[in-house]
Amino acid sequence: MIRIILIAFALILIAAAYFAPAQIEKNTNIVLPHSDYVLSKKAKKVHQTLRIGDLPSDSTLWQRDLMTRGDRGHVDIPRMREGNVALQMFTSVTKSPQGQNYAQNSAEAMDTITLLAVVQRWPVATWSSLTARALHQAQKLNEFAASAPNDLMVVTSRAQLQELLQRRKAGESIVGGMLGTEGSHALDGKMENIQILYDAGFRMMGLQHFFDNKLGGSLHGQSGAGLTSFGREAVMQIQRVGAIVDVAHSSEQVVKDVLQLSTAPLLVSHTGFYGNCASDRNISDELMLSIAAGGGLIGVGYWDAAVCDATPQGIVKAIRYGIDLLGVNHIALGSDYDGAVTAPFDTSELAVLTHEMLEADFTIKEIRKVMGGNMMRFFKKNLPAQ
Repeated sequence: MIRIILIAFALILIAAAYFAPAQIEKNTNIVLPHSDYVLSKKAKKVHQTLRIGDLPSDSTLWQRDLMTRGDRGHVDIPRMREGNVALQMFTSVTKSPQGQNYAQNSAEAMDTITLLAVVQRWPVATWSSLTARALHQAQKLNEFAASAPNDLMVVTSRAQLQELLQRRKAGESIVGGMLGTEGSHALDGKMENIQILYDAGFRMMGLQHFFDNKLGGSLHGQSGAGLTSFGREAVMQIQRVGAIVDVAHSSEQVVKDVLQLSTAPLLVSHTGFYGNCASDRNISDELMLSIAAGGGLIGVGYWDAAVCDATPQGIVKAIRYGIDLLGVNHIALGSDYDGAVTAPFDTSELAVLTHEMLEADFTIKEIRKVMGGNMMRFFKKNLPAQ
């Protein structure tokens, strides 16, 4: 009887390892049910001429083959092609508190990513090391690219970005992927891990996620604190090695401190604007103006806490607000796809944004910049040469 019970328990564990990750993601990365979007002929034509880029997607977190069109989540390479996406930033999530919210989270709360790493059968090192989790996700993306070099290339330099764009201009349907971190708790508290992550291909490094960490306060943490001495040193080292600092999820005081310290333009990879959507997710318009004044780039999100109206029209309204506030050169797409958000469309349906921008009297020049031109320009300027 004991043997039968043990066998049954083992089978349950095996079943959970294979089926639980899919169900977890289906319940987490949701596309709102909708009828097919009706697009004008002009929108379809314009959309196919765009060089589209999106700043963050957490797709490497999940147990999914990104080279195959999925039936869950928001992003994979086939759907990027359908949406005419040229470049996607893939951000590595390494820690997330149970019950996460935008108001206040404790760094001591149970970590859901540990559970996900175990259920998804990640390497044992990832069960305790946040750096190992980031490196594992980077390895996944690189393995996808190695398996299909004509479909996906990992971009880490200006030269590679130029190669990607030239190949697409020549008619290839290849797409590009970049690597970033969702918070620098991925450093495991060790300064030397900045270089290790950079060497693994990470070119954007967020400072905080949903909780305060060794670098300073999160916008959703408990302290509201600014940069710690470790955080100040980390910001300088991130920029010294050639990576870009992302202050999405950072407390307002951290953002102020980074602005005083930074020697390079900043990213806010996924956000909304407080003046358009007075949400705990969004920092003040005044700080956004300071980020833009330093040459920074703001990625506008697609979910309710960022834009308050998670419809294509609501997203376009937030984009227009950002353009009017900061100028068109500082606005990009910041979907937060596959980041435990509910979106009105997945990446294959991005033409609906082009349609709604045209309906809202955006100029073609504005559309080109927002949909990817600004992102390409920013990385051409701020990535390492080689």
